[in-house]
Amino acid sequence: MKDGIRLYRQKKFQQALNVFLEVHVEQSEESTLSYYLGLCYTHLGKYDEALLYLEQVVASEIGFLQIYQSRMIMGYIYAVTGRYRLAEFELNRLLEDGYESAKVYAALAYAVYAQKKTAPAIANLEKALRIDADNANAMNSLGFILAENNIQLDTALEYCNRAVARYPENPAYLDSLALVQRRLGNLQSAKELYEKAVRLSNGQADIVEHYKDLLRAAGVSV
Repeated sequence: MKDGIRLYRQKKFQQALNVFLEVHVEQSEESTLSYYLGLCYTHLGKYDEALLYLEQVVASEIGFLQIYQSRMIMGYIYAVTGRYRLAEFELNRLLEDGYESAKVYAALAYAVYAQKKTAPAIANLEKALRIDADNANAMNSLGFILAENNIQLDTALEYCNRAVARYPENPAYLDSLALVQRRLGNLQSAKELYEKAVRLSNGQADIVEHYKDLLRAAGVSV
């Protein structure tokens, strides 16, 4: 199994997976093997296979960090595959088991907001920031949600500015700040931010659409 772990740490996920699939381990190491199989399948985008092994990990007694990470990954997989209620369930299980962190609250906020639960999403992001006041992801997410719902725009601007100050070339953060500026009526600032976000994201589809929407609203043909 050491060869597989070495390959995994070198980010050679397919090679690592091939090794792990051929490994025969003692019963005491089965959970560790399942853990690495789950990680490899996740990195390779084979989410159903990843869930199969990660579920074995969280049902085991492998250790705090591996169970925490496995539940986080399961929540991520459920979220990116549109299974938001399952993502919410996994992340709440982490909190119930005492695995409280800014990362968990921020991920939970994403899962519940995708279900149009705005107030719980805001509450979870505020909890994340109470734990880690400099968490850029939570600041950006909270600013975006406030702006998208056209509430507390001054607060949204503060959070998005802080996130961009920490990571000035993060296109998602620039996109959120552009939305805030648009809501505040600062259309030229919003346009410049969208243009930078489009460039830095290499034309990411959703950011491009946000930019086009601003131009259409300003009466510019796109």
